[in-house]
Amino acid sequence: MATERKKILLRLDPAVHDALARWAADELRSTNAQIEFLLRRALTEGGRMPGGVTRIPGRGRPPKDPEPGPPPDDLP
Repeated sequence: MATERKKILLRLDPAVHDALARWAADELRSTNAQIEFLLRRALTEGGRMPGGVTRIPGRGRPPKDPEPGPPPDDLP
């Protein structure tokens, strides 16, 4: 079972928010995902990332599950 993500209120200078939102859009992320990405990078670079932290899910759609069916024939 996945643990619930923490919610925080973050107050930013409007110019900082606008720059962050543009950067996020350039990298095809939401502003929230960009903030988490940057915080994780800073924690890792500072040697403060706790062990056991799950990875950020990959961008885009998750891969399709293969459709159930008979197993492929073994080829010689």
